[in-house]
Amino acid sequence: MALRHAVLAALLDGEYSGYELAKSFDIGVANFWHASPQQLYAELTKLEKDGLVEGRQVVQESRPNKRMFQVTDAGRAELEDFAVAASKPLVIRDDLLVKVQNADRIGTAPVIEQLEERAAAAEAKIELLGRVLRKMRGDMDEEEYLLRGERIGGYLTGLRGIAFEQGHRDWCRRSAAVLREGLNRAER
Repeated sequence: MALRHAVLAALLDGEYSGYELAKSFDIGVANFWHASPQQLYAELTKLEKDGLVEGRQVVQESRPNKRMFQVTDAGRAELEDFAVAASKPLVIRDDLLVKVQNADRIGTAPVIEQLEERAAAAEAKIELLGRVLRKMRGDMDEEEYLLRGERIGGYLTGLRGIAFEQGHRDWCRRSAAVLREGLNRAER
């Protein structure tokens, strides 16, 4: 998947400014595709040039003017082509795994600290995603929302994000505990 598809998919929800798109990415799309605000602005420019989104200038009196973007028919067609294309298998690329793999050779204490920080960040993300999903479903319980809700795809990706963060949090906690125990044995 290219960033262009993630941006186009995010814009299916409506018209967004670059700033609003960046906020939307932080809450939803960032579960499966990270992009900095600078990358998003650059991609919006490319998408507009390619005719996949159209932008319009909004004049504001007390603030700088802003551009609002929405998907064009050509952008929808691009997403439809993307949806049909085969997906690539998931690959993990994480520098923390390299550190853990070699922790007993390069120093355990800093790696334990980083694992604990990662676990705390995962816990915060779980809480954030939980709030987002509760807001999406409103008064419905989860099963009812999955049967009758309006944005099932977004909800399902939120559930995947929670499951990913829970697994990551648990692995970080266990790895930190194992490494800490080894450090304690070595000090005895």
